[in-house]
Amino acid sequence: MPRYCFQLQVRPERMAEYVERHQSVWPEMQDALRATGWRNYSLFLRGDGLLIGYVEADDLEASQAAMAALDVNTRWQAEMAEFFARGGPNDEGFPLLTEVFHLSESSQETP
Repeated sequence: MPRYCFQLQVRPERMAEYVERHQSVWPEMQDALRATGWRNYSLFLRGDGLLIGYVEADDLEASQAAMAALDVNTRWQAEMAEFFARGGPNDEGFPLLTEVFHLSESSQETP
């Protein structure tokens, strides 16, 4: 399954509340992400506000388009926009990072 990584910048003065909000992501938002093909979705936050996201999806563009059509996503994005530098991320346009290395699990047994 394809893997995607992206980077955003959380306003340093809003980091604590950003983390708090993600401790209780709305159940309907979680259901919507799953239903639209987002898998193994993780967010990592550095002390200066650098946010790294990781997600697996068969087709990220299709998953993003499906999310964009949902009211729960519109409401979530509106609430989250204020946490980001430069006016906030667009859930359809976060900047993807290029994968340069991946250590995969080996299915071969060692003798």
